[in-house]
Amino acid sequence: MKRNYANYILFMICSLLFFWSCMALANGMRGRRTQEAISAKVLRFHVIAKSDSADDQRRKLLVRDAVGEWLNEKLSGVEGREVYESFIMRHQKEIEALAKKTLEADGEPEQVTVQLADVDFPEKTYGDYSFPAGTYRALQIIIGEGTGHNWWCVLYPNLCFSGDGYDKTADKARVKLMNVLSAREYCSLLKHGDYKLDTKYLRFLKKNVLEY
Repeated sequence: MKRNYANYILFMICSLLFFWSCMALANGMRGRRTQEAISAKVLRFHVIAKSDSADDQRRKLLVRDAVGEWLNEKLSGVEGREVYESFIMRHQKEIEALAKKTLEADGEPEQVTVQLADVDFPEKTYGDYSFPAGTYRALQIIIGEGTGHNWWCVLYPNLCFSGDGYDKTADKARVKLMNVLSAREYCSLLKHGDYKLDTKYLRFLKKNVLEY
């Protein structure tokens, strides 16, 4: 009797473990599919510093600003990731020259690599959004050996920059992102935890996402 009861308990534990494993696998597969769907629709901007020294980190931001302002002017009103990528490929040498000129004007020339690349990113938080870990297409600028901390944003749709600066996750930027992603994909990016949605944003979300 005791042996049968023990076998029953063992069977139930194994069944629960199997169920949890299946759920975890399903969630993982769903998460990967969502990440891949998002990755196929966005383009990131990735600047890697020469090192983690304070000066190299400062110079990284100089390159970011110079290239960002130039791209903002050239791509104003342009829509479509493929169009962005095509423009970058045609003007890759110009972007590289601009980055080098910026560093040289700061007092010290430096080797710069500019490329469109498939980059493996860890999970990253940007403003109101948490982008899942995975491979993303990115305009990547590597300064020198590129061993320092990086800076990144979403280049398409343009959450990177405007006339007011960087990290644009205000209402207009949200609409841009929602126009590119599905409602499910968009909602999957919203931060959880200590991020609280206020009443105004809940109304905005209902109008522009849930009713999208």
